[in-house]
Amino acid sequence: MCGRYASARKKQELLEEFEVELDGVPDSELRPDYNVAPTKNVYAVMCRVPKDEDGKAAGRPVRQLRTVRWGLVPSWAKDPSVGSRMINARVETVGEKPSYRRAFASRRCLLPADGYYEWMTLESKKKQPYFIHPADGGVLAMAGLYEFWKDPARDDDDPLKWLCTCTVITTTAEDKLGRIHDRMPMMIERDHWGEWLDPRVSDPARLLVPAGPDRLAVYPVSTTVNDVRNNGPELIEPIEDEGEAAASSS
Repeated sequence: MCGRYASARKKQELLEEFEVELDGVPDSELRPDYNVAPTKNVYAVMCRVPKDEDGKAAGRPVRQLRTVRWGLVPSWAKDPSVGSRMINARVETVGEKPSYRRAFASRRCLLPADGYYEWMTLESKKKQPYFIHPADGGVLAMAGLYEFWKDPARDDDDPLKWLCTCTVITTTAEDKLGRIHDRMPMMIERDHWGEWLDPRVSDPARLLVPAGPDRLAVYPVSTTVNDVRNNGPELIEPIEDEGEAAASSS
């Protein structure tokens, strides 16, 4: 699974990196977050089709950057609390499960990250966190879905009437990553960003290809990241790998 990640790039960097046409968060900017956890607000890149005064589609999809909450809340949910249990969607069933299939069909997004964390249980029974990131230092564009949930308890003119949430699509982790955790976020390569975001594309499953073995790098980090209250660049600083050290001394 993917339950914690780092996203420290400034909004302007993301607008340029993803060639965003519309800044959907013009009056606010999220602070650099090295310990993104479920239910936090995060940046998402998506394409939305403009609508006219009658609510009908008018024009081509426009690529935009928005702030969404991590933990998908289906439109039919009775309350938003279900989102905390829907932070990940398995690629094997994302097109079939009622909670995700409608979003998979037309509400796909990219969730920019610098990398993500996973924990591995060592022989000492200690859980060692690892930071997994693009080997070239570039942005990690995680495949995601987004949904809109309407709060029935709020007035129609209330700016909080609509809640936009997201989930990360995960796949099987293999090779060096599989030894740490059996799941990993699905990445979308740059050449496929446009197709993945386009709500008119009817066969998005073909765009979901696991990252190659040399695409990602991994190293151990301090257990300070275990506490979501801790935040800062020190969380992604590498430390000695106890697992490797133990293996080499035996």
